[in-house]
Amino acid sequence: MQSRLRVQGHPIQPMLVTFPYGLFVSAVIFDLADVLGGPAFLGEVGYWSAVAALVAAALAAVAGMVDLWDVPGDRTRHTAITFNLVNLAMAGLFLLACLIRADSPQNGASPVLLGTELVALAIGAVGVRLGTRLVRRFDEGRAEGTTFDALGGVSGSSTEIIRPRP
Repeated sequence: MQSRLRVQGHPIQPMLVTFPYGLFVSAVIFDLADVLGGPAFLGEVGYWSAVAALVAAALAAVAGMVDLWDVPGDRTRHTAITFNLVNLAMAGLFLLACLIRADSPQNGASPVLLGTELVALAIGAVGVRLGTRLVRRFDEGRAEGTTFDALGGVSGSSTEIIRPRP
């Protein structure tokens, strides 16, 4: 089974998911530095990193929902739905932290909010595990070249949207 949204034959959704995960981790690192007594601007950088991660998570969720339409109704579908719910839970906790911080001066972090973000990252780790399982299922049987010579055969549009099979 292949993803409906692809770039150069590779599914888009796994590529998009890396952005919110990376930004959420960055936000936690900046917030940790802020809580441990770093300059006040680190809390604001952490806040805006979390906001950017939420935007990226929304884009990844849209791509995930498009892919979910074509997932067969077996164990893979269950894994895909669980993956999306886990990511929603992680994003929800970060959204809660961002909403609470929006009214604070300089959007600084507190130890309680940092703890909430750490719990969200732990939930996100479960999402990474589920996402890895999904990528392996979506690309089963797919062989691709491992050298730059394999790119020479690429022609036509680099982005494609595949219609579902009847």
